[in-house]
Amino acid sequence: MANLPVLLVVLNAARNFQMRSVDALKSWLGFSSKRDVASEPSCVEEAGDEVAFDPFPEPVRIEIQDVFDLHTINPRDVNRVVEEYLREAHAANFPFVRIIHGKGVGVQREIVRSILARTPFVINYADAPPEAGGWGATIARLAPDI
Repeated sequence: MANLPVLLVVLNAARNFQMRSVDALKSWLGFSSKRDVASEPSCVEEAGDEVAFDPFPEPVRIEIQDVFDLHTINPRDVNRVVEEYLREAHAANFPFVRIIHGKGVGVQREIVRSILARTPFVINYADAPPEAGGWGATIARLAPDI
């Protein structure tokens, strides 16, 4: 089977999850007191007694789709993630993509639209129709990948 295009998704929430002590982590994971938590591959010692627990030590790959919801993306990562998503969508020959940025005060909408405006293979973009998110989502038309 041909390789399906994938989008690398970094689960920041999982990576930032921290337990306050080794004992709390042992208890949460159900480890016996004889087991050495620090030797577990997903546990990393930090300053003091704190241990960072990473339930997803490797990036999670999911199949790319023509709809991308930014609600799960950390705002500081939106530029980089949207640019990468557009490259992958273009490589997958999607004629249109819908980027859901939310209605809010319009900050992410403007970020998304500034990226679309400077992306050479984006032909045009506009608000999604009301049934697809209205002004909380943007539909972009992509040029075919030749």
